[in-house]
Amino acid sequence: MASEQSGRYSLLSLLANAFAGQTLWRPAWRAAEPKPAYDVIVVGGGGHGLATAYYLAKEHGIRNVAVLEKAHVGSGNAGRNTTIIRSNYLLPGNEPFYEWSMKLWEGLEQALNYNVMVSQRGVLNLCHTDAQRDAYARRGNAMRLAGADAELLDAEGVRALAPFLNFDDARFPITGGLLQRRGGTARHDAVVWGYARAADRLGVDIIQQCEVTGFLREAGAVTGVETNRGPIRAGKVALAVAGSTSRLTRLLDLRLPIESHVLQAFVSEGLKPLIPGVITFGAGHFYISQSDKGGLVFGGDIDGYNSYAQRGNLPVVEDVCEGGMALMPFLGRVRMLRSWGGLVDMSMDGSPIIDRGPLPGLYLNTGWNYGGFKATPASGWCFAHLIATGAPHPTAAAFRLDRFRTGHLIDEKGVGAQPNLH
Repeated sequence: MASEQSGRYSLLSLLANAFAGQTLWRPAWRAAEPKPAYDVIVVGGGGHGLATAYYLAKEHGIRNVAVLEKAHVGSGNAGRNTTIIRSNYLLPGNEPFYEWSMKLWEGLEQALNYNVMVSQRGVLNLCHTDAQRDAYARRGNAMRLAGADAELLDAEGVRALAPFLNFDDARFPITGGLLQRRGGTARHDAVVWGYARAADRLGVDIIQQCEVTGFLREAGAVTGVETNRGPIRAGKVALAVAGSTSRLTRLLDLRLPIESHVLQAFVSEGLKPLIPGVITFGAGHFYISQSDKGGLVFGGDIDGYNSYAQRGNLPVVEDVCEGGMALMPFLGRVRMLRSWGGLVDMSMDGSPIIDRGPLPGLYLNTGWNYGGFKATPASGWCFAHLIATGAPHPTAAAFRLDRFRTGHLIDEKGVGAQPNLH
């Protein structure tokens, strides 16, 4: 809620409401009704869609914008992830983009006038073999060339940071790690709410419970959308719906080089402070951090089959828990509180797409794989730049849709066109 008097959160507005019996607060954003037409329609009320609308209004002065969300804002992947932010990538098509996102994260709370709880406690990727250590050295060098921070640690350096890890009788001995101290976590819900509030203050209409059921087309161009609340016309239609992208593009008879998979995440009972930042297991796909409430938040691989469900299956639960137990056996005594599944859009090379669609008037933001949350600010910034100017932002220039046709892939892990391995 924001103060009715100023619209800004501040110590003054907090004191004013304290003395007024908390009666001066107003809704953080309007319950907007759809207008017949907009300059831009952004489909998807998650972090990427709301960030796009905010930067369209703030950076480009395009304020006749609607964000359409079929449920409530943040009800998709934005509220179903493990909240990690980092820029520890290798390839030149990826690293500058994610480093730009880190820089936006670092100033986001001041820009939005909202506490999104950015916590830069560090991201530590563990290595267990000489070859893996060499790969981390190469990645760290690439990060530093792109302006990011990176430190290569030996086993004793890792022990100093996380003495609770299994060093003595591990099946996969820890030989070191790659540390990015500026990495960490942010509060997923707060990010969505902060962008929604800031976009609304700039005149953007955020329309919830408004599901897109089709598209308006004229002379081969996309000119609007059909919704459960009636047709809405627009000069440009931008999709930012993660794993539901293929559902919507199917309505346009388009097939994209992405697959939808479920990515499960888990949180434990609350514990006293233990995990100093984010730690990833190098001998298996496992990552863990600790929330401000004390719960251990962790995850691993996607479910291997294609699905549009926001729930997973037990074999992945077992695999994730095995990875955690190999890294820190004490997890066997911790009770899991809940789990959830996000619907992720896995591209064929493991890197995203921010580009014009195959039809005039259509714009695509998809293929985020495991990296959607950490990319939120830069994704919105670059997508807004593309929509407003018609040209890709320099840090996202490699995220072209036609790279799969031309062979200019951004294959960060080198596993080819197998989304389940990225």
